[in-house]
Amino acid sequence: MRGKGLDYLRPGAALGVLLLAATANAASLTSEAGDAQRQQAELQAQIDAADDESRAMLAELRERESETRRLEQENARLVPHLVEQAEQLRRREAALDTLDATRQALPSLQASLVARLDTWVEDDLPFMQEQRRARVASLERALGDPDLDDAERMERILDVWRLELAYGMEMDAWRDHLVVADDSRPTRREVDYLRLGRIGLYYLTPDGREGGAWLAEEADWAPLDDQQRREVRKGLRMARDQRAPELLQLPVSQPLERENGPLSGEGGA
Repeated sequence: MRGKGLDYLRPGAALGVLLLAATANAASLTSEAGDAQRQQAELQAQIDAADDESRAMLAELRERESETRRLEQENARLVPHLVEQAEQLRRREAALDTLDATRQALPSLQASLVARLDTWVEDDLPFMQEQRRARVASLERALGDPDLDDAERMERILDVWRLELAYGMEMDAWRDHLVVADDSRPTRREVDYLRLGRIGLYYLTPDGREGGAWLAEEADWAPLDDQQRREVRKGLRMARDQRAPELLQLPVSQPLERENGPLSGEGGA
């Protein structure tokens, strides 16, 4: 009887063992699944971190490429400027090499410019001679002025030259006195002057009845006829902005060089 009872209990015990084993296996599987999930999460985090780092490196690479292109463009823009600066430096160094010789020659050059200016004023049409001679005289004094340096002295000389050159490119009218020599003594009379650059100098009395044209070759005034005086009157109004510019038919004061040689007398001024 006792042996049969033991035999009867053996299948239940086996089932319990199996249940315990299944429970242990399930717990083990659950633990392994959790570990796998944790590992997968850690791996995903590592992948995400690597992805973020890759994107950051890519963004930095693009920024570096953009900066490189900007620097290349800046260098391309600066190269011509640097070449020009190098050329300027070379010219300055060459000028410094000849500076002593230039300084030694400068007083002679300045004196020559003033002398040529004096000759030009004396040989030119006789207009505003007092003012022009006074300018030349001031330059002659400046040549010997120890308070002026070479740059100031040269600037004064060039300023007067610019004024003289400008006379040849302008039309001017003004009222002044004309000295007329007669048999007894010179007389002064008020007249209106008209100057056309350096090719024509004329005068007209206020009443318009007398007028003259300066002839440089004769160094004297030649009388104007009625038609020529009307032309001078038109020229005076043009110079004073009272009439639109037009061609004037007047004798020229200076001989004009043409292909067939000097020309003086009647012509369009």
